[in-house]
Amino acid sequence: MLKKTILIILLTWIGIDVKTTTAQVNTDVQLAAQYFQNQEYEKAVVYYEKLYDNTSTQLYFTPYLNCLTALKDYKKAEKVVRKQVKLYPQQLNYIVELGNIYYKTEESKKASSTWDKAIKLTSNTSQALMVAKAFIGIAQNELAIQAYLKGRRVSENNYPFNFELAKVYANMGKYQQMIDEYLDALKIDKGYLETVKYGLQVSFGNHATTEINSLLKTSLIKRIQKNPSNTIYSELLIWMQLQQNDFEGALIQVKALDKRNEENGYRVINLAQLCVKSKQYATASKAYEYVIKKGKESSFYAEARLENLNVKYLSLITNQNKSTENLLALEEDFVQTIDALTNHPKSLPLRKTLAHLQAFYLNKIDTAIALLQDAIASPHINKHLQAELKLELADIMLMSGEIWEASLLYSQVELKFKHDKIGHEAKFRNAKVSYYAYNFEWAQSQLSVLKGATSKLIANDALNMSLLISDALALDTTTVPLEMFARADLLAFQNKDQEAITVLDSINLNYPNHSLADDILYKKASIALKTNNYDTAALYYQQIIDDYSFGILGDDALFKLAKLYEAHLNEHEKAQALYKQLLEKHTASLYVIEARKRYRELRGDAIN
Repeated sequence: MLKKTILIILLTWIGIDVKTTTAQVNTDVQLAAQYFQNQEYEKAVVYYEKLYDNTSTQLYFTPYLNCLTALKDYKKAEKVVRKQVKLYPQQLNYIVELGNIYYKTEESKKASSTWDKAIKLTSNTSQALMVAKAFIGIAQNELAIQAYLKGRRVSENNYPFNFELAKVYANMGKYQQMIDEYLDALKIDKGYLETVKYGLQVSFGNHATTEINSLLKTSLIKRIQKNPSNTIYSELLIWMQLQQNDFEGALIQVKALDKRNEENGYRVINLAQLCVKSKQYATASKAYEYVIKKGKESSFYAEARLENLNVKYLSLITNQNKSTENLLALEEDFVQTIDALTNHPKSLPLRKTLAHLQAFYLNKIDTAIALLQDAIASPHINKHLQAELKLELADIMLMSGEIWEASLLYSQVELKFKHDKIGHEAKFRNAKVSYYAYNFEWAQSQLSVLKGATSKLIANDALNMSLLISDALALDTTTVPLEMFARADLLAFQNKDQEAITVLDSINLNYPNHSLADDILYKKASIALKTNNYDTAALYYQQIIDDYSFGILGDDALFKLAKLYEAHLNEHEKAQALYKQLLEKHTASLYVIEARKRYRELRGDAIN
């Protein structure tokens, strides 16, 4: 019984001692880390030395060594590193650390021979990675390269170290060597293409210098010429050109690939679609025309012909000089193409574009209405497409002054697609009809519902319009200023721009300093934009920013002006500054995500 009692007491004492020791170690670790972080190395070194001697030599080696070198206690540092080398002879990174001690004490020959020894002893892939990483950690990039090259030799090309070498070359600014490593990796395995793109994206693109970009282009062209059957280099060149927004150059390469591989044009079609997204309409049209010339035998012939019409339309309406002659020629092209490909699924959506062209640019309202009514009545038409055509028909009715006919069509779409984005769009346009008819209370009730729409754009538009109405009526005993603004708004929609501006000026004249002042400027800017008068639009947006920056339209004006400077006025520094201003002053804006993306691209960041 006595023995059992003594054993219990002994075990309890051991347990308490272990807990006490563990708690002490944890305290030492926390204190060591805190002193190290505060750069109080004389205090930190005491704890790290204790931890290093009593616990895990590897776990605390690095912070202990860093404390010793910070305190310039190189004698003890050398002793500690030599101990590590002896304990772990296969971990050659400790030999690199030993060489670094000699380097710090200006024993350059000793440092050099020690580092050479680390490379010489490298006998497998993992050691090469370990040694090179250690060299990179002490900014000895040339030696890191030697370590990787030694690893390449001892691994017998089982692991070629292309990506590791490329990264070091990039850090050293040796771009040609970096390029060679990446391109050699593709020679080994085409599956590395995405990894190579990711690596190159940091150094190349439209933010890089012309000289740097030309290195990659020249290297790719040489490899394409040397290995014409290997398409991977052509694909990478196309990618590079698209990174630099060189759509013309990309088209040349895509066409060459299409011819070389006897493809059916699918690659050219994909490029054309990218060009359209980037508003490179001239290049997109060339791409589509290349496919069209393949003839009706090409499976993409009809798509190319129809999509090319859409490109021509976008190109013309964004041109400052839209002559009636050009508009009529485009209309004729639409009619002929739709007639020739009337059974193609994409011909129906193009009728909507044609109708818009006829009504809003050629004033052929009756022709446009007849075209849309015929398309809407097409058998087996997709219901969603039918709704889109009805919205276009309603817009044309509204333009021609048939506002209640327009309202009826909007209501039909709204009822059929209550919980769909297109239904919300119809509801919003119908609310605008009420607003045009001066029925502001009913318009407000519809807009209140739309503030919770799933589409952020519709919800934002509904909120802005609701605030416009409520602000204009808040202090006024009369609705006349808002009625005048609604009339100007409708006139602008009907392309009666000069009449609209006259009405807007009348509001300023008769009701100076009215709450609609910023809305009037914004409406004038949108009218100027419609006619591609970018300088005039910029002046209006700038006035909103100067005088009404914290109003509801402050972020809208900032974003629109930034896009104007970037896309049309070619003043990228001003655009960048405006995007930054929006990000700093309007953190909850709907435009924050796009503004951040545009700002980073203009600043030269690599965007993946």
